[in-house]
Amino acid sequence: MVEIKTPEQIAKMREAGLVVAAIHEATRAAAVPGASTKDLDDVARKVIADHGAKSNFLGYGGFPATICTSVNDIVVHGIPDRETVLKDGDIISIDAGAIVDGWHGDAAFTAFVGTGHAPELYELSRVTEESMWAGIAAVRKGNRLVDISKAIEGYIRRQPRPASGKYGIIEDYGGHGIGTQMHMDPHLLNYVSKKRGKGPRLVSGFCIAIEPMVSLGTAKTHVLADDWTVKTDDGTWSSHWEHSVALTEEGPLVLTAVDGGKAKLAELGVEAAPDPLA
Repeated sequence: MVEIKTPEQIAKMREAGLVVAAIHEATRAAAVPGASTKDLDDVARKVIADHGAKSNFLGYGGFPATICTSVNDIVVHGIPDRETVLKDGDIISIDAGAIVDGWHGDAAFTAFVGTGHAPELYELSRVTEESMWAGIAAVRKGNRLVDISKAIEGYIRRQPRPASGKYGIIEDYGGHGIGTQMHMDPHLLNYVSKKRGKGPRLVSGFCIAIEPMVSLGTAKTHVLADDWTVKTDDGTWSSHWEHSVALTEEGPLVLTAVDGGKAKLAELGVEAAPDPLA
């Protein structure tokens, strides 16, 4: 079942989304050489506390931290710890969430630690982020879930191939519905699968977390012994970007973007919905 939200409920999700945006801002600034991933988790915990929100990651299925910190060839669900210290040239994907009055926000971004990164890493992150925005632009009434998947995959496939030969669209993880829970129906693939069909039709009140994960090689991954950390099978580095999006009568609202997605969607010829908190 897909949970359809009222405008009042979307406004609450917007509050949670802005807490997530604040976590992103603070952890992006803290992701410097010499910082441990536990340091970043401490930063996120403080932001959540300062906003009077709750963490939706901590304790989820036994997850022991407030954010996921996925470094280099870790795709997703990396666990923050004191031993993982960021180095110049690393990339890190930070996935964060928050709850306000029972309503959830969830978003992720890829950051560059220090300097000296290979151009193909910048391009990997750009392609992943832009594919997310292509998916967000497809969140409009009359479309179906598969149209979001098609937009994400189509954008990635149209890009020039990296030196490694290809972009791997991670197969085992994708986006998801969001609202009174962090992970809800429907599951959103970042590629088109005939087995999955077209999926539900998008209507006002539909909320989805769109999160492409792309590697410089394989689409295949494996989970480490901690039962959380996901790595690429071939050791290639990966990027992860995510925003939570609500479809309103006035169009899409990017709940976890500071401006509601207004500027980026305008570049794509899409008008973002008005911010209910403005």
